[in-house]
Amino acid sequence: MSPISSSPLPPDITVFERGWLSSNNVLLDDGHTAVLVDTGYCTHADQTLALVTHALGTRVLTQVVNTHLHSDHCGGNGALQARYPELVTSIPPGGSQAVAAWDEDALRHAYFGQSMVPFGFDRLLQPGQTETWAGRPWQVHAAPGHDPDAVLLFQPDTRTLISGDALWENGFGVVFPELDGLSGFAEVGATLDLIESLAPAVVIPGHGAVFTDVAGALNRARTRLGSFQQSPQRHLRHAAKVLVKYKLLEMGTTTLPGLHAWVNATPALAAMHRVSGGASSEYTAWVDDLLADLVRAGAATVSNGWVSNQ
Repeated sequence: MSPISSSPLPPDITVFERGWLSSNNVLLDDGHTAVLVDTGYCTHADQTLALVTHALGTRVLTQVVNTHLHSDHCGGNGALQARYPELVTSIPPGGSQAVAAWDEDALRHAYFGQSMVPFGFDRLLQPGQTETWAGRPWQVHAAPGHDPDAVLLFQPDTRTLISGDALWENGFGVVFPELDGLSGFAEVGATLDLIESLAPAVVIPGHGAVFTDVAGALNRARTRLGSFQQSPQRHLRHAAKVLVKYKLLEMGTTTLPGLHAWVNATPALAAMHRVSGGASSEYTAWVDDLLADLVRAGAATVSNGWVSNQ
């Protein structure tokens, strides 16, 4: 994927817009220091390295910053650390103990059926602080909701917001705390209010294109949030389909038994089925129904026992 030169962005900010398996990567580069915000999924690490090295040439990457620790945002950390041994890695405080100990259960990547390559970190991104990256001040703000420990990054001079999965042009990421029976919808609303108060002129989302119609995006996100609040089961089913679709993005094509084998090894889906009120005997049919929804939406195909991402 080639970098995007987007006119609303200053020349020291380059966005690598990635497919949905990987988050977007944001390169902050003033010619002296170079900082990469979010690093994509681990199976795309070679592409992440290629994008960075093409942009920097013989210069080195100075720092990696993660808005949160989901697999699609920090999966390239390990490869970048290996490529640039002096690299400084900064992560939000929540989850830092799990990363330090590399506690797979606490990090929960396998719980959601996703892959990860271990990495370390050097610094914490403390909400309320201002960091200087590539010669510009960036404010660090807590952005709970999609992930309770996520942060968003705001550059006040250019009014540029790196929103992670807190706000996309047409929505926001799955509200994972709600899947565990914890509060998340209210936090999404508070984070949307925070974004509105910052009044960004341009938003670099975790997925999708850079956009400037921030008011429209906030309206769409609030409408979506309201529908999930009115029907948490709708959100749960949406989240289950997202997990299946995400794995299909990684697999490309697999057999139907192969997909079911992954499903049976993914604790999060079994837990979501239980919360939905389904009996254990109905689990396979529930998964097949999710897959049928994806097929009807044009997001997957099933043919002669093979399942493919679409």
